[in-house]
Amino acid sequence: MAAIDLIVLGMIRQQPRSAYDIQKLVEYRSLSKWVKISTPSIYKKVLQLEEKGYIQSRLVREGKMAEKAVYSLTPTGNEAFERLMLNISQQPIHLFLDLNAVIVNLDSLPPEKQRACIDGIEEGVRHLKASLEENLRLKSASPEIPETAKAVLNQQYILAQAIESWVSSVRKLLP
Repeated sequence: MAAIDLIVLGMIRQQPRSAYDIQKLVEYRSLSKWVKISTPSIYKKVLQLEEKGYIQSRLVREGKMAEKAVYSLTPTGNEAFERLMLNISQQPIHLFLDLNAVIVNLDSLPPEKQRACIDGIEEGVRHLKASLEENLRLKSASPEIPETAKAVLNQQYILAQAIESWVSSVRKLLP
């Protein structure tokens, strides 16, 4: 099982939710910026977790809206969640940055294209930092955002600052 399993199970453990509610919460918390998770993967994962017996659904109708499946954790799902929390927290930390594939190949480009690549990476980091700053500003005082979620936002901001500094040092290595 992977991080997406943990996110989905964790959100359902907090309270029963539909796949749409999970997707909206992932979007609101900007989780897709630091965990590989997409809208289609959420819907697929909910079905897989139900097949495994980790969650169960019940159909709910709200007003005149169409029925929707709301999922809750089963005892087996609760055990799987706790096991996954321990397993993932005890694994070595891996930082996969797609930009490293560009960096290791910079020498294959002429100097002007090397600088263009670094310019693009710097712009991407600036955009990421601005987005994180906005998120921190909007969500830091919000009582509905758990402190642990705020801590992850702060972690991402600190990492973006470190990457920004690192990219600046790489620029100095260019011809």
